[in-house]
Amino acid sequence: MNGVGTTKDDRAPSGDRRVRRTHAALARALIKLVEEQDLSRITVADVAERAGVSRSTFYDHFRDVHELAEAACTAMIDRLIESLPSPAPGMADPESEATRSLEAFFAALAEHAGLYRALLGPQGSARVVDHIRRRATAGVRERLGQVHTSGTVFDGQSGEVPGSSGSSGETPLDVPAAFTAGAIIGVAADWLQHGCPRTPAEMAKLVWPLFSALFRLDAGPPQR
Repeated sequence: MNGVGTTKDDRAPSGDRRVRRTHAALARALIKLVEEQDLSRITVADVAERAGVSRSTFYDHFRDVHELAEAACTAMIDRLIESLPSPAPGMADPESEATRSLEAFFAALAEHAGLYRALLGPQGSARVVDHIRRRATAGVRERLGQVHTSGTVFDGQSGEVPGSSGSSGETPLDVPAAFTAGAIIGVAADWLQHGCPRTPAEMAKLVWPLFSALFRLDAGPPQR
């Protein structure tokens, strides 16, 4: 797992393979440990021993276990967001393709449920939640833009959102993207907190109709 997050090690050159290997080893060690016990019970010594490095090496890269967990989680979330469905008009079978993507999304969450549950739960990490919210909103915005290619942001009722042209250089409030991203995060967090009672395939089938409603694949952009 490369690029596990942004830490004080950012001063190192991006091409420093040794740093990236150390980050990857520490992240893998933590992920394995979380499968065995709660994140709150894992110590720096536990992670260092499992990764085959010294405690001083750990502290060269991360302040504590929680920072490592945040870095590992946000890096994995970035890849998960990229895997979300990107249907478009004219696609032969958008529902099938999107359902497969959503199933893979939930399967990846389930694979490391302990880590995600710890960081997205009531006592979790505000940094991780905010990162997921921003990344998910950006990812959904991109996918909505691929469907409605006019470049205009729509509010679902009156059409264009005032000030959404982006001419000011500021990122506009994209209500559909933020709404969809928040819904996905909420569903995923609730599913994890309840112990993943439904399979990833079941979750994909339940989520896709809700997810697709905002894409409006069978219609063009709303008219004023």
